[in-house]
Amino acid sequence: MKKLKIVIDTNVIVSALKSRNGFSFKLLSIIDDSRFSVFISVPLILEYEDVIKRSKSQIKLNFTEINNILDYICLIGKKRKIFYLWRPFLKDLKDDMILELAVESECDYVITFNKKDFKNIEKFNLKALTPKELLKKIGEKL
Repeated sequence: MKKLKIVIDTNVIVSALKSRNGFSFKLLSIIDDSRFSVFISVPLILEYEDVIKRSKSQIKLNFTEINNILDYICLIGKKRKIFYLWRPFLKDLKDDMILELAVESECDYVITFNKKDFKNIEKFNLKALTPKELLKKIGEKL
């Protein structure tokens, strides 16, 4: 099986930090898995941080723990620069940022709970999957 290339939408990261139950937490717990590579950009990490810290009341982690998780994502993530050359394509500019990262990185999948927000990304040879769908695709026990 080829190593999959993915970009993880902010809603998946936030969901994983809100609860230890569910597929988003399982994905985050294996984020350094050899079956896939996670691609990141500075704007995406800043988006993760902003949304996580705004959701702090729903997350049972302190700021040090949150920063440690973000630092680890930065450590294992494949970094890319984004140049915003062809926006807008999607309804939400933040989703465009994720799409642009996925296109620039030649990713296979965008991992999101909002697949409908990523309509027509097949034009870029991409597909949106939920965390559960990705875990199933890589053969992870559900």
